Parts: sequence; C-alpha cells; structure tokens
Amino acid sequence: MLAITNATIYEGTGNILKGRTILVKEGIFEMVSSLEKVPFNYKIIDAAGKIVTPGLIDVHTHLGVSEQGVGKEGSDFNETSSPVTPQVRAIDGINPLESGFEDARKSGITTVQVMPGSANVIGGEMVVLKTVGTIVDEMILREPSGMKAALGENPKRVHGDKGKMPITRMGIAAKLRETLIEAQNYLYSDDRNRKLGMENLVKVLQGKIPLRIHAHRADDIVTALRIKREFEIDITIEHCTEGHKIAEFIASHDVRVSVGPTLSTRSKVELQDKGWSTVKTLLDAGVPCSITTDHPVIGIEYLITSAIHAIRGGISEQQALQALTLDAAKHLGVEDRVGSIEAGKDADFVIWSGNPFDLRNRVEKVFINGEPI
Repeated sequence: MLAITNATIYEGTGNILKGRTILVKEGIFEMVSSLEKVPFNYKIIDAAGKIVTPGLIDVHTHLGVSEQGVGKEGSDFNETSSPVTPQVRAIDGINPLESGFEDARKSGITTVQVMPGSANVIGGEMVVLKTVGTIVDEMILREPSGMKAALGENPKRVHGDKGKMPITRMGIAAKLRETLIEAQNYLYSDDRNRKLGMENLVKVLQGKIPLRIHAHRADDIVTALRIKREFEIDITIEHCTEGHKIAEFIASHDVRVSVGPTLSTRSKVELQDKGWSTVKTLLDAGVPCSITTDHPVIGIEYLITSAIHAIRGGISEQQALQALTLDAAKHLGVEDRVGSIEAGKDADFVIWSGNPFDLRNRVEKVFINGEPI
C-alpha cells in the first residue's frame, strides 16, 4: 500500500490538484484527498515539488512487432502475402522483451496499443497492453481492441507494385467494401464452416470493436467516413494528417482520431501538409484527439516531445495531457481502467521532477498497477 503525499496532481481530466495525497491499495487508486494523516501501514512517498500524472498512453504503435535495430527477423507487423488479412492478430507477433517497451516505461508510457502495419487494405486485429511484463498474455488490457485498415499510398505501393489489386485508391476502397460485404454474408449465412477472417470482421459489424483506418490525406479521411456511413460501423481515423482541412466534416461523424507521427519528416506525398496546429484545429471543431508516435516511425520516447510541439501549435497543457491520457484511453475503449488518477482505476502513474511539458524535467518514478517499475 502506497501514499503519495504533498503532490501536485495533473488528474488527466483537466483538473490540477495541489497538496493532495494519493492512496494506492492492491494496484488500484483508493482515493485522492487532502488527508492530513496517512493511514497506518502505507509506505509514504513524499512528492513535494513534484508533478504526478496518470501513466501516458500511446494509442498507435508497432511495439514488439517491429523490433528496433533487428531487421527482417524482427519485422512482424505486415503480412504482405495478401492485401486482405483480417485473420491475423498482432498479439501473435509481439516480443515483449523488445527494447521499445523499456523506452516506453522510462518515458512514463504505461499503456500502448500495438497494431499491424498499413501495407494491407485490412491488416488484422490489434491489442492494448500495459508496457511491463515478459508474457504478452499477462500484459493485456483489451484484446482485440480494433481491426486495422489502411487507405492511401501504402496499400497501393505494396500490392500495386506486384501488379495486383489494389493499384488505385478506388481499388483500395472497393477491396475494403467487398470484404465487409463478404463478412455481412457470413454473419447472416446458415453455413457455419468457420472462417477466421470473417469471424474477426463480424466483431466490427456487430460493434464489438472499431475499424481503425489509416488515413493521412483529406480525401482518404472522407472515404473512411463514407464507409462508416455505408456499413454503420464504428471507426477511428489513424494519423488524420490533413484533418485540419476538413475538421468540421469530421466532427459531424462522431469519431475519434489519433494525430501523428507529426515529428517525422515529409517522407511521402501524404505528409506534405502535416503541421503542429492540426490537433488544435480538430479540438476547436469538437473532434476528440490523441497524439501518437507511430513507433518505430518516431521513437516512443518522443511522445511527450510531440505533445510539447502541439502546445506550441496552440493547445493548452491540459489538452495535451488529456490527449496522452484520458482521451487516449477513450480512443482505446479502456477509460474505465486507465487514463486518469481517480478512485477505482488502475494505479498507473508517473512522478515527474517538474512540469512534464518542460523538456528540462524528467521522469523520476513510474508505477504500473501500483508497482514501481
């Protein structure tokens, strides 16, 4: 049992509480209060002069399925043998001992979503994990947490270069529709010969998981929203690089978006209009936003750096924190467990030497499920 005393707490909800005590019991936040006396048997950590935040969350990563510095042997995030692979699951390719997980922990990141890459029109299922552990099955927070789909340049390049569909954006959208219709037919068919890919897509059709669609360019975002309407499914927009161009239109569709990796270079046409004001424009329009590194495109240790740049782009520090905590948890559908320092939630939190949005400050302690890691 832990008592974090004299803390300045950035709750993750937009509130800042000063001089409070956080009680942790059995891996859960027990209470946040202005206690003058700590109950007996609680180990005390004096956080005077420190900032305490919820554990940070990166909603879009390839941790463990794209291993840093390993090459082909550690590249397990794109099953490029077919443009449509809903039957694969990221969980089966994750190496929890990959160095990126340690980088995440050291940076105050306690929860991540790991997903297949964007080479395929449909890439497979994804999973939400805590960043500590040696056995993936024991790290799971939500599984599956979504089905990956991708529009735009990547499927065109990977499969069009092989001379097979999709070669165009039209082909990508057609392939996605065709597969969703196949899943609808499977759902309502009397034939119960099992098809793993169709079973996984039925979860999308039934609203159990969202289709998380990689879309950078504004026209691709509009295509994603068109497919949402046609099939009446839940989606998230992943990357949303040109979201600032059509923010009001996105807002009218009741979707959550992740923005990033904006810290990257303009390495392809779709990234030509990337910028740090995108998050502000989307938030101003009422679109809930998270910020992502897309690790390893940008190292996961630069998640807080990305948020600092978004602050320079016009959002407040508390909006930036929520984009990395509670809004990120809502993006993943795990807000009942993580994302804010509130009684009953998992005791995932970070003690910083000072304001986390000042790069001169650093992570001092990280706790996951109430345990120092």
